[in-house]
Amino acid sequence: AITLCPNVPVYWTNRALCHRRRNDWLKVEEDCRRAIQLDYSSVKAHYMLGLALLQKQELDEGVKELQKALDLGRGANPKGYMVDEIWQELAKAKYMLWEHASSKRSWELQSLKEACETALREKHFLDDSQPEGFLDEAGISHMKQLEVLRQVFRKAGEADIPCEVPDYLCCKITLDIFCDPVITPSGVTYERAVILDHLQKVGKFDPITREPLDQSQLVPNLAIKEAVQAYLDKHGWAYKLD
Repeated sequence: AITLCPNVPVYWTNRALCHRRRNDWLKVEEDCRRAIQLDYSSVKAHYMLGLALLQKQELDEGVKELQKALDLGRGANPKGYMVDEIWQELAKAKYMLWEHASSKRSWELQSLKEACETALREKHFLDDSQPEGFLDEAGISHMKQLEVLRQVFRKAGEADIPCEVPDYLCCKITLDIFCDPVITPSGVTYERAVILDHLQKVGKFDPITREPLDQSQLVPNLAIKEAVQAYLDKHGWAYKLD
């Protein structure tokens, strides 16, 4: 029989989990959609649906579902294990999207650059009427124009060239870019899961300032979170996890 508990969302997410273990992604998608119909706030349903859509190479829709799962997960249990797991999968998917878009942009820029260089050379050839041996001012001007053109295209492609992520966007402990930054009364910002792990396993103090610290004193650093998202929106390569 299809179900003993047709109106219980957890039944469908548990069954989807079984399908996931067998890599039956079509059934994972079907069961997750049933669970979401019954409970739109189901973190597991949105998460596994996102994974299923990624398997079908529906990257944009998969990312949307993973983002929904992450937002719901943070609201329900910000220190839960699933939040970090969802973030890892979301980051991988976002990096894939960036790779595809970056390759397309690179090809388009290179094609446009070559077309512009050809047009400049043709213009120089048509304008070049100086007598032989005369100071070729037109030639010098042509070389300068080519160099300016190349600088413009280098600048246009800079956002897609990986570099060092600014320190203020990275956790002081892991040195990784922030996902869910929180700030302590001492003014130091950490990744939430990392500082919570420190408080539980090492001691109730700020690892950098050594000031006493309790979990209840951690406050989301919304300014840094927004800065991180703005940086990731512009530099998709930074989603790549080591």
